[in-house]
Amino acid sequence: MKVVRSVNMHDMTSQYYRLDVAGTGFTVLDKIYQDGELSEEALGGSCANVLVSLAMLNRHVAPVLRLGDDDEGERLISEFSDAGAVIDFIHRHNGLRSPVLAEQIDTRSAEHVFSFRCPETDVDLPTYESIGLSEFNKARTALTRCTVFYTDRLSRSILDAMRLANNSGALVVFEPSAIQDPTLFSEALELTAVLKSSVDRLDDELSEFLHHATSLIRITTHGIAGLEISDATTKIWCEAEPATEVRDACGSGDMVSIGLIDRLLSETPPISELSAEHLLDGVKAGQRLAAENCAYEGARGLFRSRGAGFARSILSQVPETL
Repeated sequence: MKVVRSVNMHDMTSQYYRLDVAGTGFTVLDKIYQDGELSEEALGGSCANVLVSLAMLNRHVAPVLRLGDDDEGERLISEFSDAGAVIDFIHRHNGLRSPVLAEQIDTRSAEHVFSFRCPETDVDLPTYESIGLSEFNKARTALTRCTVFYTDRLSRSILDAMRLANNSGALVVFEPSAIQDPTLFSEALELTAVLKSSVDRLDDELSEFLHHATSLIRITTHGIAGLEISDATTKIWCEAEPATEVRDACGSGDMVSIGLIDRLLSETPPISELSAEHLLDGVKAGQRLAAENCAYEGARGLFRSRGAGFARSILSQVPETL
């Protein structure tokens, strides 16, 4: 049976309904400034970038989010909807402001800086808020029927979502940028199949936690040098794909996650058989996508400028050598 994205809640409970990806985490409206001038506003944040891009690649995706009932929230929902994502689990609240993040790009150096402070007014911008118990309970249908669950943030309700998805057979991909609550973090690792992190943000801090999380597969990114995929017995180093043009390196890590999850959805092995080797092709596809994305401004510049078909062609390329 063909799965369609325009579904009602009766359809959602059907035994035939299945999601490729459910996810929650850092989602913002990016205000992009080039050399001090506002050039674009677009959906951003690692979680949002990964989910909306997978939806554009024709994956069946359901974001689980808490947003404000404001123009910014409307813009974010519209981008998810236009991409083909299921928006039934994005909840808006009166009195809450949707998060906004300023990205300033120096076009000469291709360097970028992020801030929750408006460069035009010097006023604090609204920040991200995790889902709560209400959003979690309303998303149970999605969480029990997804193949992959993705998050890049952690809270008690997100941990509950991870656990429900994991217990329902989903493969959990966790991409933290910080360890704020050690107890929650330890519990999250027990539910994680693939842990992706940057050596610049998390390295030594992770060591004490990973002693007790021997079954997960770890992807450690090293910026322009490349990344390492490791499991309990194997370590694989992947050199970064060279970029032919670098205008903005923002979103490179998100592109790797997109390639990884897209390939896992195509070739999903049982979680008990998952290994570093299983992730290699997806990671390499994501690295190719990251290299191409560097030629465009913004974390998803390639998708906006060239479209999902071009992105799919890059992901589908067979490298000459492995």
